[in-house]
Amino acid sequence: MKRYGAEFIGTFWLVLGGCGSAVLAAAFPNVGIGLHGVALAFGLTVLTMAYALGHISGGHFNPAVSVGLWAGGRFPAAQLLPYTAAQVLGAVAAGGVLYLIASGKAGFDVSSGFASNGYGAHSPGGYSLTAALVTETVLSAGFLIVILGATDARAPQGFAPIAIGLALTLIHLISIPVTNTSVNPARSTGVALFVGDWALAQLWLFWAAPIAGALIGAGLYRFVGKAGD
Repeated sequence: MKRYGAEFIGTFWLVLGGCGSAVLAAAFPNVGIGLHGVALAFGLTVLTMAYALGHISGGHFNPAVSVGLWAGGRFPAAQLLPYTAAQVLGAVAAGGVLYLIASGKAGFDVSSGFASNGYGAHSPGGYSLTAALVTETVLSAGFLIVILGATDARAPQGFAPIAIGLALTLIHLISIPVTNTSVNPARSTGVALFVGDWALAQLWLFWAAPIAGALIGAGLYRFVGKAGD
C-alpha cells in the first residue's frame, strides 16, 4: 500500500504541477511562462518526485512507464493494474484540485482545453491524428529508453531522476504544439474527465500510443543494452 500511495502522490504532483503550469501560468499577463516554462514544469515534477518517492515505489507516475518497465524485465506483471489504478486516481485528484483553483477566476471555461491532449482541431498546432499517433509513440519509446538506461545498474548512480526529468522536458519542447504532450495516459485522463466531450472522445490515442511506444522502447533497450554483448 505504501508503494501505491507513493504512485498516487507522485502522479498527483506531476499533473498538478505540469497541467497547472499550463492552465494557470502559461499565458498569465506579462509574465506568462509559455511553452518553455510548461515543458520545464513537467520535467521538474518528475525529477522532484523521483528523488522524493522513487525509493518507495520506483517512481513510475505513468501507466506507460509501468508497462515499459514490465516489458523491460524490471517490474512484475501482478503490479501493473494496482499501479495503474493508483496513478489514474492521483491524476484525477490533481485534475479536481486544479479545476477548483482555475474556476476561482471569472471567465474560466473548461471547454477551452484545461491542458487536455488532442489531435486535429484540438491539437494546439492543428496536427493530424497520424502526426499525433507517431509523435506520442516515438517520444514514449525514447522516454522508456532513457528510463531503462538511466536506471541500469551499470549507469552512474544517483543521477537517474535528472536524466528522466530532462528527457520529459525535451519531450514537451518537441510535442506541445502537436498534442499538448501526453506520453502518460494518467496525465491525459486526469484532465480529460473534467473537459468531457472531445477530450474523452480522443483519449483513446493517449492510452494506446504511449503504451505502444513504451513497449517499443523497452524492446529496443533490451536489444542494445543487454549486458555482455
